[in-house]
Formats: sequence, C-alpha cells, structure tokens
Amino acid sequence: MRAYRARVDDGVAAALAASNLARLPGPALHRLLTRGRLVRVPAGSVTHREGEMTEHVELVVDGLVRVFVTAPDGRSLTVRYARRGALLGVVSMYAAGFRMPAGIQAVVDAELLRLCPDVVRRAAAEDPHVADALMHELADRVLSFVQEIPGSAFSSVRQRVARHLLDLASQESWTSRGAPLVLTVPVRQRELAQAVGSVREVVVRVLRDLRESGVISTHRDHIDILDPVRLSREQGGTWVPVAPSR
Repeated sequence: MRAYRARVDDGVAAALAASNLARLPGPALHRLLTRGRLVRVPAGSVTHREGEMTEHVELVVDGLVRVFVTAPDGRSLTVRYARRGALLGVVSMYAAGFRMPAGIQAVVDAELLRLCPDVVRRAAAEDPHVADALMHELADRVLSFVQEIPGSAFSSVRQRVARHLLDLASQESWTSRGAPLVLTVPVRQRELAQAVGSVREVVVRVLRDLRESGVISTHRDHIDILDPVRLSREQGGTWVPVAPSR
C-alpha cells in the first residue's frame, strides 16, 4: 500500500478516464486523490465481507473484481464484475445504517485506488461537479442491478456459461503454471450444460468459440480460464474476437 498524492501514473490515469470521475475538472479530481491509497489485492482475496459496516470508495485500476452474495449453504452468486474504471462503494457514504449487502473479492490479482470517504463526501458537498459525477455513478449502479433481473432470466447460453465459469473459478484455488495465472474450473461439459439450463451440444459450441478466441482451454475434467477479464465481458454480450492464427 502506498500513499497517492499529486502524481497520477498511467494506470491510474487510464482508470480515472474510464470512470464516472472522468468528467471532473483537474482541481476537483486532484482533491479526491488526497489521502488516497493504491493497494494490490492478490487473487482470491476478499476485501469486504457481507454485513461489514465499512464506508469505502474504491476505483479498480487493474484486474478483475467481483461483488457477490452468499447463500446459507455456502454457494455464492456474483451480482457484478468490476473491471478497470469501475467505482465501488459510493452508496456506502449515503445509505443510513449502511452494512455491506455483498462481499467483494479479487478474481485475479487486482490493483485498487482507495479514496478517503471523508474527502469524497466533503468534496461532493462543496463542489457540484463532484456531486454530479457521483450521481451519475449511483444512477449507473441502479440501472445495472435492475438490468440483472431480465439478464438472469433471458441471457444467452454464451452469457450464462461465461458467468458460471467465473463464479466457479472464484470459489476455487488460484494456481500459477509458470507465467500467467490460470484459473482452473473442475467441471465437465455435461455438468456445465445442466448448470446453465442448456444441452451439452450447445455448450460445446460455446466452449469451442471461447477456446478459439484464446479465452479458455478445455480438458476432459476441467476448464482453464486464460483471460478472465475478456470472459467477464461476455456477460454483456461483447464479442470476443478470434485470435489470429499462428
């Protein structure tokens, strides 16, 4: 963890540009960075747990983070995947008696810029530009969670497969096989088809497309997720381009 003052490196600059804070004038943006901390979060780490009474405002600088709820039997359901530019925790500053309604976990190694809630709240009270940016952020969160309802009911098999693989991977161990981190999901294709409410033949086609795109590799009794960030984009229907042949 290190203090983050006036200097904005390329990674943080890109994350800010992708966030709702991008609309802020320079002085207002630098004010928000006062007392900020840049932290690295190892894959699998839970940074906030359900029920915590913790105000927090965090910007995802790099990696992939999920917001999830947990059932009494231990199963978890992801309600949001947050990539570079995503803001987390803005609602915690304004909800009376706030308790974390969900947990937050790094799916892969992540970097977060933790802003000081007191600084952000004071800036919003005194600067209409900051207040406007935060209102846009809260509006985006409301719309995204409302869209989860039809999304869960009417999403494509491809989207359901992507989400289920990431959910399973988030509950497994993270292993490094030499160079990049690989998320291994111990699931067979027939089990995956049953879990997403489809038939094996359709799921096989989806997995083949994702494999040819370089997002996953498939094996007899498990699936390796090679690019979790690209796979997370599948939930919104974003096409993953096929990797050029070698």
